[in-house]
Amino acid sequence: MSLNFSVKGNQFVINGEPIQLISGAIHYFRVVPEYWEDRLIKLKECGFNTVETYIPWNLHEPAEGVYSFDGIADIERFIKLAEKIGLYVIIRPSPYICAEWEFGGLPSWLLKEKQIRLRCFDQLFLNKVDAYYDVLMPILVPYLCTNGGSIIAMQIENEYGSYGNDQQYLQYLKEAMEKRGVDVLLFTSDGPTDSMLQSGMIKGVLATVNFGSQVNKYFDKLEEYQPNQPVMCMEFWNGWFDHWGENHYTRDAEDVARTFEEMLQRKASVNFYVFHGGTNFGFYNGANHGEKYEPTITSYDYDVLLTEHGVPTDKYFAVRKVIEKYMPLPPLQLPELIPTKEFGEIQLMEAINLFDSLNRLSTPVKRTCPETMEEIGQDYGFIYYETTVSGPRENAKLALLDVHDRALVYLGGKYMGSVERWNQQEILLDIPKEGAKLGILVENMGRINYGPLLKDYKGITEGVCLNSQYLFDWTIYSLPLKELTALNFTDASDAQTGPAFYKGVFFIDKPADTFLNFNGWTKGVAYINGFNLGRYWEIGPQETLYIPAPLLKKGKNEIIMFELHETKKASIYLSDTPVLDKVMLVNH
Repeated sequence: MSLNFSVKGNQFVINGEPIQLISGAIHYFRVVPEYWEDRLIKLKECGFNTVETYIPWNLHEPAEGVYSFDGIADIERFIKLAEKIGLYVIIRPSPYICAEWEFGGLPSWLLKEKQIRLRCFDQLFLNKVDAYYDVLMPILVPYLCTNGGSIIAMQIENEYGSYGNDQQYLQYLKEAMEKRGVDVLLFTSDGPTDSMLQSGMIKGVLATVNFGSQVNKYFDKLEEYQPNQPVMCMEFWNGWFDHWGENHYTRDAEDVARTFEEMLQRKASVNFYVFHGGTNFGFYNGANHGEKYEPTITSYDYDVLLTEHGVPTDKYFAVRKVIEKYMPLPPLQLPELIPTKEFGEIQLMEAINLFDSLNRLSTPVKRTCPETMEEIGQDYGFIYYETTVSGPRENAKLALLDVHDRALVYLGGKYMGSVERWNQQEILLDIPKEGAKLGILVENMGRINYGPLLKDYKGITEGVCLNSQYLFDWTIYSLPLKELTALNFTDASDAQTGPAFYKGVFFIDKPADTFLNFNGWTKGVAYINGFNLGRYWEIGPQETLYIPAPLLKKGKNEIIMFELHETKKASIYLSDTPVLDKVMLVNH
């Protein structure tokens, strides 16, 4: 039986009855699928009637024309679970999602086309969107409320007024969805300012606004542009994300509850951004660029109603208490808490240096100039450049021109220092008479997800100079590090200088959520049973990486740490408690 969700005057109505949407964001792609039902039940039990999620294009089309909709990308399963639990669904499938997600959800392979213009009426870009929508929309259409499903509304673009003003582009996206069978309520969401609303709104599409405070001021602004329509905060920022090297963000629960109650008093609808944050597994964290480049950490805890590992916080109970004042709720029946366990210290008994493994991990290519990841067809991870420099040269100044994002420099295999996008210093080199091999390992720390600098190529984007002389004739190794089974580990007692891989095994009787404490390690990436948990970095604020129980196995388990610098101990510790608020600024 289909649902009729629509707008009537200044109210949302379902089958003719007024409804106030109380929604929360849960990103299926930041939570292991085995936990989707747990998180959705907790949303429902808090008094919410709707769940909202983005759909990241880069997850579902990792390579052009290659699609993925299984495992953590199984959006159909997520929607079905929401419907089973009794939740309405809001979908935000825009080509761009921001979300502190790598490249704002855009696939990196778009950047192979040097002439492409993003998020505007550029036919090259739109052709790629159309091909994606030809696959995505038929998956979503059966779950629309008009077809008996639970999807009541869909977004056409995300905070577009913060980026551009191309109304032809917005109209194209609207029609692209409609002609593929999307006939539910369409909306936009923007910041509550004049310029953002003027540029992000489109005729015939409901406008919503995003903010974290000053409820009446911002709803008044929305009503200036859209009178006699429902008001909705599509992103109520009740927490915030963290960058590496910054303090962990927190917001008082009572402050959140007060702001939320102001919205209910205004008879507004609201979507909590986010209800549950989850984790930026793998290399999917994004980055921001204001005055400088700032990569987002692996944890997306966000200090919201559920912790990164799904535990209700003070905000959860404070928000539920507000809802109870305005509508009747049944007694709270939370699912049984998912246990956490301390598995203790794990010795990493085997190791292998990266430079001894290059040919096992990559097939090198020869290029005149040091090309970017995108130019050689790589999406995420690391890229290694190598050339030979003649000598002698004393005190020669090495300059990496516009490196994205962090480079480690080696001369004759010896580490000489790092060059960072936010600190592009020169390094002095002494080249011996016989010449020397120059190696540069560059880490893609996440493409920019917001603002005018979206076109974020990775690697060495311009060139390498030694005393103002360009260096040519490079061998390049692509290192996405998706598959590590080819590594030939040896005894870790053999001295390993970074960058190196360290491996350990441990045995457990029963999987449980746990937290990898990387105290004593410097910077790198951690893997559990071949799954990329994400980046670690001693500068904080997070000091642990979340390991959900479904990633573990009864019996033997394997941990690999890819350490870029050095470790003070060849072991890690699996704790039962997360640490997300440590800051220890160290410059390497």
